[in-house]
Amino acid sequence: MHFLVTGGAGFIGSHLCEKLIKGEHSVICLDNFNDYYDPAVKRRNIKLIESSPLYNLVECDILDLDAIQQLFKSSKIEVVIHLAARAGVRPSIEDPLLYQKVNVEGTTNLLEVSVKSDVAKFIMASSSSVYGKNKKIPFSEADPVDNPISPYAATKKACELIGHAFHSLYKLPVSCLRFFTVYGPRQRPDMAIHKFTKCINEGKEISMFGDGRSKRDYTYITDIIHGIEQSVKHCHSYHIYNLGESKTIELRSLIKLLEDTLGKRANILELPNQPGDVPVTYADITKAGMELGYNPHVSIEEGIKKFVDWFQALSPEETAANG
Repeated sequence: MHFLVTGGAGFIGSHLCEKLIKGEHSVICLDNFNDYYDPAVKRRNIKLIESSPLYNLVECDILDLDAIQQLFKSSKIEVVIHLAARAGVRPSIEDPLLYQKVNVEGTTNLLEVSVKSDVAKFIMASSSSVYGKNKKIPFSEADPVDNPISPYAATKKACELIGHAFHSLYKLPVSCLRFFTVYGPRQRPDMAIHKFTKCINEGKEISMFGDGRSKRDYTYITDIIHGIEQSVKHCHSYHIYNLGESKTIELRSLIKLLEDTLGKRANILELPNQPGDVPVTYADITKAGMELGYNPHVSIEEGIKKFVDWFQALSPEETAANG
C-alpha cells in the first residue's frame, strides 16, 4: 500500500515508517523539522531508512495547504496516518493559539485534501489527555470527554470531532487512536522517562511534581506500532480506540525503577502539581482488543530496560542533542 505518515521523522512516526517499509509498503514521510526539540534528533531517527527506495521524505508544514495539495496531486496516497502535532500539555498552556492552529487547522487541511484525493483510510493520533480528570477508571472510549483541562487536550478532542464530521459528510473512514504515554527508544527528550533517565545518569536533579503518587499508563513503542497497523486493517467507518498497556505505575515507583535499572540514585526536587496535570491515566483496551486484536506485550519493567539500554548506547553528541 501507499502511505503518507505526517510527523514521520518523530518518535512514533520514525518507528512506524520503519515498520511499514519492512512490510514492503511505500511511505511518504512528511515532517517540518520544527524547533520544539533539536531537529538533528529527528534527522537521526530516519537515518536508517532514508536510502530505501520505498521511502520518500517531504519537508513540509501541514499548515501549508498549497504544498499539501500539490503533494497529494503528485503522489499516490491510499492511507494517511496523521501523527504530526504540537505536543505537550504544559507548553500548550503557554501558547494555546499555536496549538489550536497547528493541531486543529493542520488536521482539517489533511482531512479536506484526503477527501478530494479519494484517500481510502485516515488514521489520526489522539491522546489520553482528552479524558481530563475523569473519575471513572479505567478510561473507556464511551466515557464523556467534554471537560479538557489543557489546550492540548482540547485540540485533540476537536480533531476527533472534525474527523467525525468528515466521515459523516463524505464517508471517509477515520480512526482516532488515543495514545497513553508512549515511551521507548527515540522518545522525545522532553518526556518524563527520557528526562529522568538523562538526569539520573548524569547525577543531576530531577523535578517531581506532586507527591509522587500520580499514576500513568505507560505504553511501549512496539505495542503502539502494532495498534496502528491493526487500526489500518480495520478502518472501515469512524472509530475511536484507546491504545495503552492498561496498567499503571506511580511516579515515585517509576523513578525507583529507573534508579534500579541505571544503578544510580535520583536527586529529587519535589515541586507542586502543575496546571494541566491529571492524577491518573489508565486505558480500558477492551474495545481495541475485540475489534483490532490489540494486545500489548511489553511490561514497564521490560520497556524501561530496553529504553535504558538504548540511552546508554548513544554517543556523547547524541546524548547532548537529546536534551
